[in-house]
Amino acid sequence: MSSDPKAQVVALLKAIETGESAPVAVVNPTKYIQHNLAVGEGLAGFGAVLQALPKGSAKVNTVRVFQDSEFVFTHTDYNFFGPKIGFDIFRFEDGKIVEHWDNLQETPAQANPSGRTMLDGPTVAKDLDKTAANKQLVASFVDDILVNGRMDRLAGYYDGDNYHQHNPQIADGLSGLGAALKAMAKAGVTMKYSKVHKVLGEGNFVLVASEGEFAGKPSAFYDLFRVENGKIAEHWDTIETIPPRSEWKNANGKF
Repeated sequence: MSSDPKAQVVALLKAIETGESAPVAVVNPTKYIQHNLAVGEGLAGFGAVLQALPKGSAKVNTVRVFQDSEFVFTHTDYNFFGPKIGFDIFRFEDGKIVEHWDNLQETPAQANPSGRTMLDGPTVAKDLDKTAANKQLVASFVDDILVNGRMDRLAGYYDGDNYHQHNPQIADGLSGLGAALKAMAKAGVTMKYSKVHKVLGEGNFVLVASEGEFAGKPSAFYDLFRVENGKIAEHWDTIETIPPRSEWKNANGKF
């Protein structure tokens, strides 16, 4: 087994598909805090979900993997009780995984209006010396635009209309974003970010985990941004409805 946390996480996720047991050794068996609310606590909860999977149905292809201090975060193409796109965050402590968060969205049947999927685009981090600056830029963007709606500041975060969009409903560019927001407003669909929980980055990739409300339902937003020359150049995301507390399989909360 590799001692590299990124490789360990990729192997652990692939084990969902292969059934291999060795990669699971990276999980601390006495302390594994689960934040996927459909999964029971600890390794036992994780194992129970795997047992419930129809045999041979799981497929796992991790497309992006990054590390920020004790956190490893991934962007994965899943077939896990149906096709889904997911972000996963794992926290390491003393060389073992002790905590897990994720956000899953059903894979759309087709590409977005610009022909992009939820997963394609660059996969390798660069500008590693700019990680802190890029995290600060993205944190400011989320606070200004998504949480507080200061739309007069929007254009300052972009290089004109040079912006690649992977949200399944939205076209490229600020023009595509504007058109989508207008269409949502016309349809009465509201989207509100209320609290940012995590900002994680490696080089020019930054992942933000936030909570809020989408179409009137409590929701978790995971947004991955690629930064180029101090501007936001690309965006991927998943949106997941947070179930009512009565349906939670663990008491740890989504965040």
